[in-house]
Amino acid sequence: MKYNALAAAALLALFPLAPNSARAQSASAPADDVTSLDAMVVTGSRGSSRTQFDTLVPVDVFSAEEIQAVESTDLNDVLAQLVPSFVVQRLPMADGLVFVRPASLRGLSPDHALVLVNGRRFHRTALLGSRGAQAPDLSQIPTAAIERIEVLRDGASAQYGSDAIAGVINIILSDDSGTELTAQLSEYAEGDGFAQQYGARHGIALGDYGHLSMFAEIARSDATSRTRQRADAIAFQQDHPELDVPDPVQRWGQPDLESVRGGFDARVPLTQTVALYGYALLGTSEGFSDFNWRNPDGTASVYSDTDVFPDWNASEIYPVGFSPRYGMEQEDLQTVVGLSGEFNPDFTWDVSASYGSNDIDFFLDNSINASLGPESPTGFWLGRLSQDELDFNADFVYAWAVDALPLPVNIAFGAEHRTETYGITAGDPASYAVGPGAVAGLAPNANGAPGFSTQQAGEWDQTSSAAYLDVEVPLTERWNVGAAARYEDYSEFGNSLDGKLSSRFEFNDHVALRGSISSGFRAPTPGQLYATSTTQGLDTNTLQVFTSGRLSPSDPIARMLGATPLTPEESRSVTAGLAWQSGNGFSGSIDLYDIEVTDRFSTSQSFQIPDGVPNPNQYTSVSFFTNDFDTTTRGIDIVATWRGSLGPGRLGTTLAWNYNKTEVDGGDTGVASNETQRVIFERRIPRQKATWTHTWEQGDWSLLGRVRHYGSWTDSSGNADGDIFQRFGAETLLDLAVSWRATEMLTLRAGADNVLDSYPDEATFQASRGLIYSRNAPYDTDGRNVYAQLRVAF
Repeated sequence: MKYNALAAAALLALFPLAPNSARAQSASAPADDVTSLDAMVVTGSRGSSRTQFDTLVPVDVFSAEEIQAVESTDLNDVLAQLVPSFVVQRLPMADGLVFVRPASLRGLSPDHALVLVNGRRFHRTALLGSRGAQAPDLSQIPTAAIERIEVLRDGASAQYGSDAIAGVINIILSDDSGTELTAQLSEYAEGDGFAQQYGARHGIALGDYGHLSMFAEIARSDATSRTRQRADAIAFQQDHPELDVPDPVQRWGQPDLESVRGGFDARVPLTQTVALYGYALLGTSEGFSDFNWRNPDGTASVYSDTDVFPDWNASEIYPVGFSPRYGMEQEDLQTVVGLSGEFNPDFTWDVSASYGSNDIDFFLDNSINASLGPESPTGFWLGRLSQDELDFNADFVYAWAVDALPLPVNIAFGAEHRTETYGITAGDPASYAVGPGAVAGLAPNANGAPGFSTQQAGEWDQTSSAAYLDVEVPLTERWNVGAAARYEDYSEFGNSLDGKLSSRFEFNDHVALRGSISSGFRAPTPGQLYATSTTQGLDTNTLQVFTSGRLSPSDPIARMLGATPLTPEESRSVTAGLAWQSGNGFSGSIDLYDIEVTDRFSTSQSFQIPDGVPNPNQYTSVSFFTNDFDTTTRGIDIVATWRGSLGPGRLGTTLAWNYNKTEVDGGDTGVASNETQRVIFERRIPRQKATWTHTWEQGDWSLLGRVRHYGSWTDSSGNADGDIFQRFGAETLLDLAVSWRATEMLTLRAGADNVLDSYPDEATFQASRGLIYSRNAPYDTDGRNVYAQLRVAF
């Protein structure tokens, strides 16, 4: 085990766990007396379902009604509004991250949160983030299909394996009978970003215990722009009055995006004790976003006259400059099939197989490969990234009746085998070609985003096998303890053994103390181990194009520069908290946590390729993934809810607040050795985030008001000296909505996010390129968004 046994024993004694002594009372209580902690939970325990109140560790449960009350159908936005410790960024003009947005739970890496659908692992995206994170793309899961979301806020690698350092997000698909149709229109107050969303779900019962649920969702959103004209574009227009320069020449904002998502969820009883089950989720999306403007008077690597092409200049194609348009087409699939049953009422089994894939094709229009001169196309297919995962699971649960104990001991055990495959397909030859003009200083590759070359193309895989044991023991009527251990063996780096101890003591039916201590890990993926990429950017000061490469740690050049084989990130997590519920509708929890992560992944510092070393891609600099640094994350989650009568109606109010602080403890390169990077890493995400939600219902009418508060945060100022950081103050946003149930089947809803049309302070970083609000803001910076929704259910 990777944690101190004495500390574990001490915590176990301090925070014992009780069985659900209040379950029978909760089940028989009138509906009006049910609190928010009565929701049934399956995440975090492999035994019978528990309620939020009697889970061993903190679990939030969000119903379909709460999910549908959020304007967006992007699950990232839904969780950002509902979960205080969940932060997602927009990241305009950030290559693929514009479309596959990174999200953080408890301030940790996007791939430190494990995502499950119906308890089975959801696959990763094929896109690797700027620091190497490769997380699932939550936007691929249609919200129309969801019955509830369970968010386990505790380390759970000993139960679920790699990635569950920050917690687990389990999406439960709906099995309800009936039909539901939705249509929604929205637009920002600035008059852009018009969006259409349409959803449908139809469920039927199959016998007494089976179901078939089918669902589909279509979304289309126009681009937004919060941009000023660039200063150099203004100067270029003044110097060339005969030309008509677009204003603005480039756009900072959300992309044009279309998506279609659908699938089914089914369970078919085969006998009295055996059932066949499965689900499939299929998604496709296409989007476009702007890149930086190339100034004809300032971009010598594109617009220079050369002896190689004596009668040609790029101004013949782009006389007023050009802003490349970056596009992405994505196909996503997740499917699961399994059998479940019981040997006897006390001994159940479940075997399943799942397959997930994510394929992303990248395009670039309105561009050029300047080194090819007049032979260059203006549009390119840049290539494809692919991620495939195949999982086999066998799970068994036995309720062992022990005479000396008040309830059976719950024993869960099982095994898993997983294969991950990562692939890169080369793009058009012109997208990565180094043409004859390169010797005269004309930039090679598709300008804006070089394509994947044949040298980068390939396919790599990694296999892993795991076995686990999870035991929960009711020592007394009010004290339960749990222990879990998991062993995993990976083909590429070896094995890992992780454990978890948890305990809960119930003082009475209303107050309980709980805590856990665990170790965890996150294994490097084949994409992180072997993939390489090429990116282009525009120097903030010189406004010149530069080309940088991210090499595989096993690349000979990377090894020469100090790269070593990647190893797993490892963690130690401690959580302790108090949960309460009462008969008067008041419930809540307070949980403290401390998470240490060692050997965290990041990108190394940039290196110049030494003289004499081949540099066929003409990289300005190169970097590689590395186990870079260690961190400690400490925080507190507070959730308090009251539900009850107020006047002629019913009032529900929930306050959820998170304080989270991450500090870099040490390391050798990158974030750890660079003070500027370290400060931004530690402070770019607000340390405080809160949501305060009110709902009031009377008859056919209901009102919703939500206050979202984000604490202050830090970004780069873009200054080379002096104050190199910019501090952004706290931001509070107000959302309002009203719903009217016109008939038994028809409900109308209208509302606005950010009703007060609030904007953060203007950013100085990249303001020379027309940026107004920081691209790294932890919230939407497009202002008020007004929407109307129609929902039909029958």
